[in-house]
Amino acid sequence: MSKARAGASAKRTPLALPSLVGLLLALVAPAAPAASASVPDSPAAWNATVALRDETLQITVPDTVNLGSGAVGGTISASMGTVTVTDTRGGVATWTATVSATDFTTGAGSPSQTIPKGDIAYWSGQATAATGPGTRSAGQATAAQRVPLSSTVTAFSCGRKLTGFSTSTSWAPTLVVTIPATAAPGVYTGTVMHSVA
Repeated sequence: MSKARAGASAKRTPLALPSLVGLLLALVAPAAPAASASVPDSPAAWNATVALRDETLQITVPDTVNLGSGAVGGTISASMGTVTVTDTRGGVATWTATVSATDFTTGAGSPSQTIPKGDIAYWSGQATAATGPGTRSAGQATAAQRVPLSSTVTAFSCGRKLTGFSTSTSWAPTLVVTIPATAAPGVYTGTVMHSVA
């Protein structure tokens, strides 16, 4: 029985709002008249400093995941490790994390050396850890709800959070790879991409 081996490379993809470290605001009064006499009700020059918080929305994922091996015509089901979204933005902003994939290939990537991304299914599972307030929703809470990665799908989302609170949400998604009956033996690699906005 020939075997094909699947692996996934997931890149760390921080997606952050611009980090605003600080802003110096200088307000200057209009130039004084040339005469040395003081002018009543003339504004004085002053400086003001406004510090802005470093508020970001970012996602972290494992760098590389080995999904193991399986028989041609069979399936491989394996955890991708922990994915975490951290939200330090103020206000009551919401976010949605999405996931997509490339085809998994070996060798030159001929048709018999390709596992199409439509044969790679994803399910997020429930949150494995969460801090801070917010309404979190798994994209696919159970294995029965897994979806093919033939297009971008929602992995997880967080609804309104309380003003002034940071949150983090983690989950451990599972990939289910269906190995085509015509797949050539080899080590297959592909990329699974998470993003958040």
